[in-house]
Amino acid sequence: MEFGVGSILEGKVTGITKFGAFVSLPDNKSGLVHISEIAYSYVNDVKDHLKEGQSVKVKVIGIDENGRINLSIKKAMDPPPRPAGQGRSMNGPRSGGAPRSQGGGFRRSAPAEPATFEDRLKQFMQASDSKLSELRYMDKRGGSRRGGRK
Repeated sequence: MEFGVGSILEGKVTGITKFGAFVSLPDNKSGLVHISEIAYSYVNDVKDHLKEGQSVKVKVIGIDENGRINLSIKKAMDPPPRPAGQGRSMNGPRSGGAPRSQGGGFRRSAPAEPATFEDRLKQFMQASDSKLSELRYMDKRGGSRRGGRK
């Protein structure tokens, strides 16, 4: 059985390491499922999700020049549905008003985004205050050093 990138196969977990799991494939081949490709949720310990001897469905996501096969368990299944009612994304559609401009903004991906405007404003003000105090500190430190060496 010949397979390539994009193939979905059935395999068996043959070894578990802290960075992933080795899976035996048809035709006496094996591949690695990296820890980041095991589940859609955060994986702290591979052993919490997989056991040696377990049958798994995997997708071939890469084959390097040395013939090593990179696999994904999460890409071999459908992503979990997003919970309803948790707000919309920053890039999502808006109701009314002009369309949002593309390009530069100050968006950053954060693990937990504040839900309300007030929370966002508070977070922005805290970050701004922190940066300003850091700049003032650096200015005092640097200014006194430069002033002494003329």
